[in-house]
Amino acid sequence: MTVATARALLGVERGADAHTLRKAFREAAKRAHPDRPGGSPALFRDMLAAHRVLQTDLSSPISFPPALQETAAPPATGVTITPLIAVEGGQVEIEHEGRRLRVTLPPGLREDDRIRVDGVVLAVSISGDAEALVRGDDLWLTAAIDPQLLADGGRAVIDTPVGRRSVWITPKAAERGLIRVQGQGLPPRGDHPQGDLFLRVERAAERGESAARTLLKRFTAAWAA
Repeated sequence: MTVATARALLGVERGADAHTLRKAFREAAKRAHPDRPGGSPALFRDMLAAHRVLQTDLSSPISFPPALQETAAPPATGVTITPLIAVEGGQVEIEHEGRRLRVTLPPGLREDDRIRVDGVVLAVSISGDAEALVRGDDLWLTAAIDPQLLADGGRAVIDTPVGRRSVWITPKAAERGLIRVQGQGLPPRGDHPQGDLFLRVERAAERGESAARTLLKRFTAAWAA
């Protein structure tokens, strides 16, 4: 049986895909079944043969155009950035094909992101330490806060490795040692949502008393006596 005859029997056009072929064969087989009116064993065998012919034709290498073949992805160059660059973007230097290049990265990059900059594909990793760390979309910072503010609560403006941050501290949060501030993590980028800030709180060292405060304490003690 020729391919053209098989197409005519099953009623499929040239270039039909596997799903279309299966659907056409099921319908043709039902009509040709010996138990159906108008069906017969010979006609049913013809439908089976037509299906086999078209399956073979569909799986032939010549039926797949070159445009459907996958091309290998270009190799990526690794680049390690700081949490500050992950938040704000900035310039970094990379080694590529024996050259040292300076590229500008956008804000909001995450670990394992791949981006193309100036024709170079970069695989991103983010460094971190005890003071600043990126976890997914979130930014984790450690800050030393005045003990009196931790005890009383209130707003604190702190300097961090990723810039100044303003946070509201409650005594309960200070006791827990961790404050979550929504919307102050990594900025949104592509499919990545806006991240949050997690601030790990430490007690700052007690400040030494000034001479004026010492004299005031002495005066108060003398007056009470």
